[in-house]
Amino acid sequence: MPARKSMARKKPARNGKETQKDAIALLKEDHERVRELLGELEETSDRAEGKRQTLLATIEEELTIHTKIEEDIFYPAFFDVAKTNDDKEMYYEAIEEHHVVDLVMPEVKNTDPSTNEFAAKAKVLKDLVEHHAEEEESEMFPRVRKLMNRERLMELGEELARAKESAKAGIVQKLTGMMRS
Repeated sequence: MPARKSMARKKPARNGKETQKDAIALLKEDHERVRELLGELEETSDRAEGKRQTLLATIEEELTIHTKIEEDIFYPAFFDVAKTNDDKEMYYEAIEEHHVVDLVMPEVKNTDPSTNEFAAKAKVLKDLVEHHAEEEESEMFPRVRKLMNRERLMELGEELARAKESAKAGIVQKLTGMMRS
């Protein structure tokens, strides 16, 4: 059977052919997707309980996959080439910011979506995620571009895309198993 091509890591080139995305482009794409979802969640009203729950579930899935591929692949690759104490501090801070999001997410999920408390917690989640993404994009990613050559970033992009597909498949499999139970 032929190998499945990942559309997640490809983008159309000017000549119509697809080109691979490097690690940073792939991660920035994830950031933009989550920002859009969090913006949609923030704009929902307390009467849109079902929409809030659906959006939150999608956000949780996106963040879970993104966090996993960053922590398993991208961050260790960055740490391996880190040259300064600032680089290492950036690495540890990014991991801790993921941890804080992991603490806030259950709080949001366990709050009645028809309440102002839910809206407030969703706003805090949005602020945390946006702060984290902004720091990565303005500090970590430019530093990574200086420390890694294009070939290495392309290899990481390929690895991240494969891990992302695998994680998505695992979530679908888990959900399918839960539906059968």
